[in-house]
Amino acid sequence: MKKFAIAALGGTLAGALLTTQVAGPMLADEPTTVYEQLDLFGDVFERIRGQYVEEADSQALIEAAINGMLTSLDPHSSYMSDKDFGDMQVQTKGEFGGLGIEVTQEEGVVKVVSPMDGTPAALAGIMAGDYITQVNGDSVMGLTLDDAVAMMRGPVGSEIIITVVREGIDEPFDVSIIRDTIKLTAVKSRVIGTTVVLRITTFSEQTYPGLETELAKAVAEVGGMDKVSGFVIDLRNNPGGLLNQGIAVADAFLEKGEIVSTRGRDSQNDERFNAGPGDLAMGKPVVMLINGGSASASEIVAGALQDHRRAIVVGTKSFGKGSVQTLIPIRGQGAMRLTTARYYTPSGRSIQSLGVMPDIVVNQPIVDPAATGTEEAAAAADKGRSEADLRGAISNDSMTEDERALLEEERTRTEESAKLRDEDYQLAYAVDILRGLSVVAPKP
Repeated sequence: MKKFAIAALGGTLAGALLTTQVAGPMLADEPTTVYEQLDLFGDVFERIRGQYVEEADSQALIEAAINGMLTSLDPHSSYMSDKDFGDMQVQTKGEFGGLGIEVTQEEGVVKVVSPMDGTPAALAGIMAGDYITQVNGDSVMGLTLDDAVAMMRGPVGSEIIITVVREGIDEPFDVSIIRDTIKLTAVKSRVIGTTVVLRITTFSEQTYPGLETELAKAVAEVGGMDKVSGFVIDLRNNPGGLLNQGIAVADAFLEKGEIVSTRGRDSQNDERFNAGPGDLAMGKPVVMLINGGSASASEIVAGALQDHRRAIVVGTKSFGKGSVQTLIPIRGQGAMRLTTARYYTPSGRSIQSLGVMPDIVVNQPIVDPAATGTEEAAAAADKGRSEADLRGAISNDSMTEDERALLEEERTRTEESAKLRDEDYQLAYAVDILRGLSVVAPKP
């Protein structure tokens, strides 16, 4: 396949050389100053306008030149047209149209950072780390990230077929997705036994208010903070978002100390963000879940709580986006997204390209339902027989009825945790850690 591609490329180049005319030079001398280089840009621009085979759109040429400058710097700097800038502002409010995936570009290939919970992409089975090579049969190889994203946009309700390359699967495969309006609920809560699980899907303007609301609701469901054994903060496949929301979430579980610092080219613009008094979890143990789809603001939260030893971080290594982008509006002509700083965790480490390494590495196994059989068969196999099942077994006289009821309640919670392993192994592991901590913790 590679030899064929090279041969085809060689043939294309040969044909191009045979039909190329040579025009006179636009500048006599090689440019040596910024002003001469800008003159060169102007000369090329005018030559394109005057001599290109078809009339060129001047605004499109300028925008392409600006975007080319920015994208040559790093994968996260880019130019946004006025429309794209408006779309981005809508996204930070938590509602927009599309597939529901956060993507980046890696060596010219579109890579999925993470699918967002409950979106068309997530429901279709798109996973963090997938590579998108084609959209509706057209290759996205070699396109800018903005152009590739534009190919994936379309009317709500329309179908798109993307071709995916996934590690561990030999052949590329097609995935059909129906575009929809993406309404993100930034924070969702659930209660597992006496553990409160807070799932944070994105860092939008809704995130911190949603965290406060969902945490209070879940604590009330358990029966009050004194009944809560601990909290799981689930940041898996959270691609990040607003920096101030990441700082606010970290602050919610810290009483004091640095959360994150940003350092750029000019030290006068460096910033440090510190936590204020008040811990929404009231000192209860915290386990944080991350994976390769946890990026940017997610890594700020994970790094801060890990460095302060406020949380046990569980899962797999995070994405490793340790840079800060500043949005700079351009006189009513959109905006540029420019990388202006790196951020550092409280201990002074940069996670750029390295990611946050969990305290306990736990992979999420792939469960094959066909291999596990029915739930009824599994339950029957697990139950087995015990002394209590034997005919005529004598009773246990060491517990009162109230003590027996408490024991049965604890057994039920333990069995629920065991069932959770089949649904979500990493989450079950986090819940088990908190159960273990509650057993060895000193009683008040």
